[in-house]
Amino acid sequence: MVRAAQDEFETTTENAALVGLLRRRMEAEGPITFHDFMEAVLYHPQHGYYTTRQGMGREGDYLTSPEVHPAFGALAGKQVRQLWELLDRPEPFDLVEQGAGTGRLAAALLRWAARREPGFARALRYRIVEISPALRRRQQETLAGEAVEWLDALQDAIDGCLLSNELLDSFPVHRIVHQDGQLLELYVSYRDGRFEQLTGPASTERIAQYFADLGCRPGADCVAEVNLHAADWMEHAARSLRRGYVLTFDYGYPAEELYAPWRRDGTLLCFHRHNPSTDPYARIGKQDITSHVDFTMLMRTGERHGLAVAGFTTQARFLANLGIGAGVEAIARETPEELEEYYARRRAVQELIDPAGLGRIRALAQRKGVSSGELWGFHDA
Repeated sequence: MVRAAQDEFETTTENAALVGLLRRRMEAEGPITFHDFMEAVLYHPQHGYYTTRQGMGREGDYLTSPEVHPAFGALAGKQVRQLWELLDRPEPFDLVEQGAGTGRLAAALLRWAARREPGFARALRYRIVEISPALRRRQQETLAGEAVEWLDALQDAIDGCLLSNELLDSFPVHRIVHQDGQLLELYVSYRDGRFEQLTGPASTERIAQYFADLGCRPGADCVAEVNLHAADWMEHAARSLRRGYVLTFDYGYPAEELYAPWRRDGTLLCFHRHNPSTDPYARIGKQDITSHVDFTMLMRTGERHGLAVAGFTTQARFLANLGIGAGVEAIARETPEELEEYYARRRAVQELIDPAGLGRIRALAQRKGVSSGELWGFHDA
């Protein structure tokens, strides 16, 4: 292996236990893949970011759409209600959310259904798949009194909808560099009190196969991320769904944009107290690490396992199609004296549909065992 071109990365020891575990592992095994490094700092059972911290929200490290305003959950519920209709109103209707964060998406969706669509609400069987004990406790607090079931893993024979919001961009990724016509992988070692990056052969043949299936590669000397867990997740979701829909919200691009030759450094980003950086070796276990999702891969993996694309658009257009602006104007018309609420909701709406922020999140709908039909949120997409 050779040392990779280094940015000035900062190695901190504020999580000395996790740094020590990684250092001892590297001393025993040699350099590890960036994937394994990212998996440890995010998901280590005792010291990982997601297992020990509750980073989302205005007081945390990053903000997701359900934290901005309940309108996101209500409009997601409006779309899911149409899916229930297209499935001929089954009872029960399984709505399975994986990686539910603080539970606010579920809370807003269930509240909207109970108030606006009681028949749909009665049919709903809401389940959450959550592996983080800390987040599960937070969700149970948020959803106290709601008829929600928690699962450790996706179950089979689901009739309904699989829902996720900013789940896949948190999966550990392989980082590769296209160098001299070869796909090399980034590894991590520990030397002289610092983490450093090395390049070496790809750790799995799946990386070359991934790009062969896409029919494209990153540009020469470009760094890029490969999210094999997202591909596995999509295959598992397709196999678990007997009949219904998969509805996915996440940051990402089609492959030709994600791996464009001008994208020299990939899409890896870290977040701490809402401040972004590109240094994954700072604040070990104390900051979020994400990368953008390859939606071409999700579509093609789904198609290989029986899922047809039912819609693909931006979150801004999805919410606009479902009437997010009309709700704000209704407040102004019906209760003109409630100016504070009107302006607060208008600010939230602007945040949810901001094309430079949450509005650029992509929404993907896939269907299985359902005849084609235009979905409300994906009109003219």
